[in-house]
Amino acid sequence: MEQLEAQTADPEFWKNAERATRLLREKRRIEKRRDLVSDLGREEEEIGSLLEMGDDPDFLSEAAQTLPLFIQKIDQLELEEILSDEYSDSPAIIEIHPGAGGTESQDWAQMLLRMYLRWSESRGFESAVIDLQPGEEAGIKSATIRVRGENAFGFLQAESGVHRLVRISPFDAAKRRHTSFASVFVYPEIEGDITVEIRDEDIRIDTFRASSAGGQHVNKTSSAVRLTHMPTGIVISSQNERSQIQNREMAFKVLKAKLFELERQKKKEALDQISGAGNKKENAWGSQIRSYVLQPYQIVKDHRTGIETSRVDEVLDGRLDLFIRGYLLARWEGRLFTGRAEDLPEV
Repeated sequence: MEQLEAQTADPEFWKNAERATRLLREKRRIEKRRDLVSDLGREEEEIGSLLEMGDDPDFLSEAAQTLPLFIQKIDQLELEEILSDEYSDSPAIIEIHPGAGGTESQDWAQMLLRMYLRWSESRGFESAVIDLQPGEEAGIKSATIRVRGENAFGFLQAESGVHRLVRISPFDAAKRRHTSFASVFVYPEIEGDITVEIRDEDIRIDTFRASSAGGQHVNKTSSAVRLTHMPTGIVISSQNERSQIQNREMAFKVLKAKLFELERQKKKEALDQISGAGNKKENAWGSQIRSYVLQPYQIVKDHRTGIETSRVDEVLDGRLDLFIRGYLLARWEGRLFTGRAEDLPEV
C-alpha cells in the first residue's frame, strides 16, 4: 500500500494513463479490503461484549440483530479473497453463440444477451455491445459484449459454458416443447504490461457496413471492422463504434484478449496434465453448465454446483449472483460437479 502511495505521488506516474488507472483501481481494492477487515474486527468485539452480558434480553436481542450483517461481511471478505487473482478485476469480454436449431437457439442466445446486460446494469457496471449479428427471423447469430466494473471477469468467468433452455416454443404452431442450446465464452480483456504478439502478416482486415444499432451513421459508411487471425482462424468483428478507426482498435483489443486466453488455457491444461488434475473433468469450454426449464415446471439448475431455484423469470432478468457466488465458492473449495448429461433435470 505504501508503495502504491509513493507511485501516485510521482509526477511520472500520470504520464501512462492506462497504467495509472489500473494501479488506482488496485489501490481502491486494497483500501476496501482493509476497511472491511477493520469493520469485522470492531464488530466482533462488539458482538462478544453483548454476548458476555447474556443475562440481559436486550443485549441478546441486539447481538441477534448484528450477527447476520457480521456474517454477510465475512462472506464478502471470503469472496474478495477468492477474486484476488491476477485477472479478476479485468474487464470481461463475453461471446454468445447459439447452438444448432435455427430460430429457437438464436432466440435463446438473445435471451442470454439480455440477461448479462441486465446483470451488468444491476451492479452498476459499464457494458457495451461490440458486435451483434441478428438472426434472420428472430434472435441473434452471435454477440460480443464488453463488461467493465469491479471484478467483472472474476464474476463472469462463472458463466463460461453451454446453457440449455427447455420451453414451449413460441415459434411452433403446435406448441411443442423444445430444447435449445447456446454457448457462452468469457475471457479477460488484457490491460497493463502484458504483451501478446500479433504479426501484421497474420491478420486479414475487412471492412463492412454495420448492421447493429448505432444510428444512421454506421449504416451509411463501411465503419465496421472484421479481423481474421489466420494462424488460429479466430475472427473478431467490431461495429458498435462510430468510426472505422475506433472499431479497428476495439477489434484488436478483443483479439489480443482472446489470443491471451487461448494461451492461458493451453498452459493450464499442460499444468493439469503434469499434476494429474487433467483427469478430473472440471468445467471446460463447451461443457454444459446450466439448465433453464420453463416447461413442464420451472427451475434453473447449475450442474456444477447443484444450486437451483424456481425463480426462472428473476434469473433471466439478470439475478445471477446465487449461481455466480455458488460456482466461485465451489471452485475455491474443490467441489465442482462434472456437468455430465445424466446430471440434468428430467423433463
